[in-house]
Amino acid sequence: MTVIALTGGTGFVGSHVIDRMLATGYQLRALARRPQPEREGVTWIAGALDDTATLATLVAGADAVLHVAGVINAPDRAGFAAGNIEGTRNVIAAAQVAGVRRFIQVSSLAAREPGLSDYGWSKAEADKLLMASDLDWTIVRPPAIFGPRDQEMLELFRFAKWHAVPLPPAGGRASVIAVEDLARLLVMLPVSNALTRTIVEPDDGHPDGWDHRDLARAIGAAMGKRVLPLPLPRVVLRVMSSLDRLFRGKKAKLTADRVRYFCHRDWASHARPPSDIWAPQADTPAALAATAAWYRAQGLL
Repeated sequence: MTVIALTGGTGFVGSHVIDRMLATGYQLRALARRPQPEREGVTWIAGALDDTATLATLVAGADAVLHVAGVINAPDRAGFAAGNIEGTRNVIAAAQVAGVRRFIQVSSLAAREPGLSDYGWSKAEADKLLMASDLDWTIVRPPAIFGPRDQEMLELFRFAKWHAVPLPPAGGRASVIAVEDLARLLVMLPVSNALTRTIVEPDDGHPDGWDHRDLARAIGAAMGKRVLPLPLPRVVLRVMSSLDRLFRGKKAKLTADRVRYFCHRDWASHARPPSDIWAPQADTPAALAATAAWYRAQGLL
């Protein structure tokens, strides 16, 4: 029986990974800060990334570690460092002590440009820690991830409801990936020697990523709406960020850190996995429509 030690299992991507791993027949040991409902095939380990004793329990007897957990929004650089750098350092150390060789890490395309944001810097530093280790690692840097249960792209769907979507400055491109495709890759890697000591950037296969305006139109189509894409100057996005922080405080989505990396023109994937190992299967327009349907079912739109 294959046993996978998983961090981030209570989050958006991690929840889809759990579903697919259980369907595949794996046994999971999953880290969780809070009590979780019992689920056959999952042993929940109560703790956090800064608890070394808990991490030792998490990885004991595992065949591989899948490190999905991470901080995507923090008030300052220290918050990103604590969650993404020190948390990763602790998980790597636990795997090494336990003798677990295979280690899969979910990073971010933002790590490719660490100078643009505190988030990207922290993910790049976490990747460096793993690359410097003696483990059999694979680093997966996904682009924007969408699908049922996601909260990060919800704002774009809400804007599309009103026929206009604010965007970063004109000329930018970005890749996306449906969560089911990402989960398929993450479930395959822990039990495979493929892509060992490699960084990959999976996406939906759209050539050279999406022009931001075309992606906005695709989200509108998923909502059954015709939308007006609205590329905005950086200064306007900064003002919107300040207003978001003023009204939503720590729950603000458009942080100053995000404005810095949103305005970068190239967030297209450049290092897709070889097609004979993994290829996207989801049709992006259909997957966007399924995402919109889930939002509606949850009363979020």
